[in-house]
Amino acid sequence: MIRPEAIAIGCSRGGFNALKLLLGALDPRLQQTLLVCCHTASGSSVLAGLLANHSTLPVVEAAERQPARGGTVHVAPGGYHLLLEHDRHFALSVDDQVCFSRPSIDVLFESAADVYHAALIGVVLTGANGDGAAGLAQIRTRGGIAVVQTPDSAEAAAMPQAALDIAGADYCLPLEQIAALLNRLCLT
Repeated sequence: MIRPEAIAIGCSRGGFNALKLLLGALDPRLQQTLLVCCHTASGSSVLAGLLANHSTLPVVEAAERQPARGGTVHVAPGGYHLLLEHDRHFALSVDDQVCFSRPSIDVLFESAADVYHAALIGVVLTGANGDGAAGLAQIRTRGGIAVVQTPDSAEAAAMPQAALDIAGADYCLPLEQIAALLNRLCLT
């Protein structure tokens, strides 16, 4: 197995609570780049600040041309698609919504898969639409690892169920077990 260089996480309805639990249980020694896309109110920039209070790793809102840093959680800003460029810097876009969302999980996952290939872990958590499913399929096509929250453990089951239906999963676990899996995959 290729050592993961990045973890991309997507969520929607119920996502803040899921992210608090997940980020709070990650090992602070992780050196991977973490990319988070959570559907938020357009223009909202408070999510990163709120998550920072619960995370074992530093949390920042991603900005245009900012480098993706290891050991840091980068949160997509509200109202913008977050893309990763081949030089591992961020690009923000106001292109049309994807799956009724901007930021779109699919957009982030697909651009991260183009950069990290098999060294990427994609994680789909709770949510009320199908965003993230096509992007997770792209991650798997590029050799990356797909992790999906069990739909019955999600506050909103539609997003993880769509991911399972379209992309499948290498691991399908209750939310409470995902951080331990990521720690194991990234630190061993």
